[in-house]
Amino acid sequence: MENEKTMEKTFDEVFLEIVEEILELLEEKKYVAARAKLLENNEVDIAEILEEVLEKLGVEKTIIIFRMLPKDVSVEVFSYLPSDDQLAIINGITDKEVAFIIDELDFDDMIDVLEELPANLVDKILEKTPKDERKLINTFLNYPDNCAGSLMTPEYISLQKDMTVAQALAYIKREGMDSETVYTCYVKDKGRRLIGIVSLRTLVIKDDDTPISELMHEDYVSVNVYDDREDVSEMFKRYGYLAIPVVDREDRLVGIITVDDILDVIEEEATEDIERMAGVIDKSDKEYLDMSVMHHVKNRLPWLVFLMISLMITGMIITQFEDMLSKVIALVSYLPLLMGTGGNTGSQAATLIIRGMAVGEIDLRDAIGVFWKELRISFIVGCVLSALNFAKIMIIDRQSAVIACTVCVSMLVIIMFAKLVGGMLPMLAKRVGIDPALMATPMISSITDMVSVVTYFLLATAILNL
Repeated sequence: MENEKTMEKTFDEVFLEIVEEILELLEEKKYVAARAKLLENNEVDIAEILEEVLEKLGVEKTIIIFRMLPKDVSVEVFSYLPSDDQLAIINGITDKEVAFIIDELDFDDMIDVLEELPANLVDKILEKTPKDERKLINTFLNYPDNCAGSLMTPEYISLQKDMTVAQALAYIKREGMDSETVYTCYVKDKGRRLIGIVSLRTLVIKDDDTPISELMHEDYVSVNVYDDREDVSEMFKRYGYLAIPVVDREDRLVGIITVDDILDVIEEEATEDIERMAGVIDKSDKEYLDMSVMHHVKNRLPWLVFLMISLMITGMIITQFEDMLSKVIALVSYLPLLMGTGGNTGSQAATLIIRGMAVGEIDLRDAIGVFWKELRISFIVGCVLSALNFAKIMIIDRQSAVIACTVCVSMLVIIMFAKLVGGMLPMLAKRVGIDPALMATPMISSITDMVSVVTYFLLATAILNL
């Protein structure tokens, strides 16, 4: 029965129970029991549990339980912790323990950790690092944060084209444990230039005496060390690779980027687009609750000020038609309807176009196609919504047919304009080098509000002869 009840619980519910149990054990100072319970989980879950321990019980108890973990487990757990938590643990353990963790981490994880550490601590660690490795680490640390070089690792399987399959497999057995991946091997010439790739599957099924030069593929995909991280993530999404080689300007192989590293970039880029679409400018990698109130204010206020100014302009436009509004008061009640509908339809179009551009379904060459499709969509949507409103204004509101026509014709024009702006503005933004995500809900709504007001009042003036 207990097993059936457990099966009925969601993963989150079970995980929360585990966290609560471990927190209780730590509060009661039953560290051995807490350690045993902790080790029943995998390294990713242990890292998440330690985050909860750090938040609720403080760094001291977190370090106690962290030190009680087996060394190989503690290193893996450390690699999954957020940078702030890593720093908190590093500040509480000895230099020897820090050196051990850094030494045992995968190279790309080690670089990520070193980038977050204080300069004096990094210097201490590098002093105890062999000269060749220290030079390599410094090279990686000097790459800009937004380029492919900051994501890559030098831990890959490198083969020579004159090797046989037997020699290649023997080499993989010797070096494979220290490599990020063994599924794809990279073939270099004597000058370290990348000349081809070969998969482990191919090596396993081919005869031992087959030379690598006959098996390698020369039509490989690679990225330059200074390519933008977002461009690299697009290549992973397009080709579905587990790893992509990184070369310098002379086509020398300097590292590889694996899919687990690019997933973080994809998440960061998606988060950045969502924030920009909501009018939030945030370059911090901290979580919501970890950021101060003033940090949130600084992120949100500039865009809100800009939008407020645009609404002020809309208000000024309305005041220009005060005389007309005083003659036909009924027109005022439909203004929010038109402005809201325009903003919503424009945001719909913008969201779909931005998403299509983000995943590579739409590019600048499709501008005419997008225009023609949005024109047809907006006309049909506008006719349907206008018809519904015409019926509502005549039957429920009991207004005259002239006012109903004024509102509904305005709605059709506004919807068509809003959808065309929502579809084309992101593409125009990309054409001039602006992030298309900025052309989403707040911007589209502000533009359509102003156009809605002008369109509505001009049509009202023309139709009602005011």
